[in-house]
Amino acid sequence: MPNPFNQQIIDEFRANGGRVGGPFAGSELILLTTRGARSGKRHTTPLGFLPDGPDRFLVIASAGGAVGNPDWFHNLRADPSVTVEDGTEAYEATAVPLEGRDRDDAFARAVASDPGWADYQSKAGRTIPVVAVVRS
Repeated sequence: MPNPFNQQIIDEFRANGGRVGGPFAGSELILLTTRGARSGKRHTTPLGFLPDGPDRFLVIASAGGAVGNPDWFHNLRADPSVTVEDGTEAYEATAVPLEGRDRDDAFARAVASDPGWADYQSKAGRTIPVVAVVRS
């Protein structure tokens, strides 16, 4: 079960065709469902994303600038098969953490579109993972 804050966003997203209000009004969000690395249970998380081609987008595992990676990132490393909800449809996808120059170039594109990602990176004290999600 998501935390109450995320559950409220998930419920609003599903009820309004992918649109939410509050601090995320106007943001491009998806719902990403992973399987728990230990439990195998499905976990849904609302995430911002960056389009990166016709069948691919990027998500940044920032955890709001926390020092550790978010649970959803640990889950997809154990099982990269995910479900994506974009507000109009749900579909299966594969989530692959980018590495090296691919990661750095993708993160630079994310920062160019939203400089807040750089702030998260400086707060985190870690290299924030970037994940490419590709429709199956």
